[in-house]
Amino acid sequence: MSRPGSRRRAAVRRNMAARIACIGECMIELNEDPSGGPGAMRRGFGGDTLNTAVYLARELAGTGMRAHYVTLLGDDPFSAEMLDGWAAEGIETGLVERLPGMLPGLYMIRVDARGERSFHYWRNQAAARRLFAAGHGQATLETLAGFQAIYFSAITLAILGDEGRSRLFDLCDRVRARGGIVAFDSNYRPRLWPDAATARAIVAEAWRRSTLGLPSFDDEAALFGDADARATVTRLRAAGCTEIAVKRGGEPCLLATETGEAEIASQPVARIIDTTAAGDSFNAAYIAARLKGLPPRDAVMAGHVLAATVIGHRGAIVPRG
Repeated sequence: MSRPGSRRRAAVRRNMAARIACIGECMIELNEDPSGGPGAMRRGFGGDTLNTAVYLARELAGTGMRAHYVTLLGDDPFSAEMLDGWAAEGIETGLVERLPGMLPGLYMIRVDARGERSFHYWRNQAAARRLFAAGHGQATLETLAGFQAIYFSAITLAILGDEGRSRLFDLCDRVRARGGIVAFDSNYRPRLWPDAATARAIVAEAWRRSTLGLPSFDDEAALFGDADARATVTRLRAAGCTEIAVKRGGEPCLLATETGEAEIASQPVARIIDTTAAGDSFNAAYIAARLKGLPPRDAVMAGHVLAATVIGHRGAIVPRG
């Protein structure tokens, strides 16, 4: 007969195993639509961690594991539309708080002839900037402390104030102490930070709290001056990150675990339409594979396959198919 303590611990593990949360901001997305003529736009929604949540929900469908999204929204029709869209994707929205009189942010994507995108933002007064600030989110933080995994990015950190960041870092410590996964992507956007030194210090704090690193090399090189991906791995290992997959665009991903390192090539892509959410989708497929119990190498390959699909379509979220 099992002891009561053993049964309680097993119940905790089962409860943890069912839940992962992506934390950040979703915005209204306006995407230029060349097929509609000059000035034509398509409206959707997006944001780096939301993109990952969508693809996580798709990758985890049928497994019993649930992807949650954590943010703040307004009480406007666009926020309601977002929530309906997330629910339709299978994302859990019970931890989303809505603030009266507030609105979500907005961004516009322009894509050049090579498929590279540029972003233009209107987000300074967005509701999500109050996430985890005083008066918001304490009950949510307590709930999240019991999750198996949380995922966030440097964009999440950039939109939060000092108090919100401090509370998020405390959450990371609690999840890690319970044996959970703290996944992080540095996703550096200079215009969101007052200066590079501030971004570097805060991102370094995030790396010290992460167990799973999913950086893009270009971001790490811009922030920390890394000469190559192995320098990134060395630095993140020293920070305490035990599993690292350094994305390098079309170049092989550098995977580093406690048992060694390997370069894993991406699959060829016939035509790149739009690179929006390439890294976000890679992260989703990688995390989902690991939650399913697949080894890190298989997780990298899953990330490559999904990212290759995403960059062959326009916009952050590709149609289901």
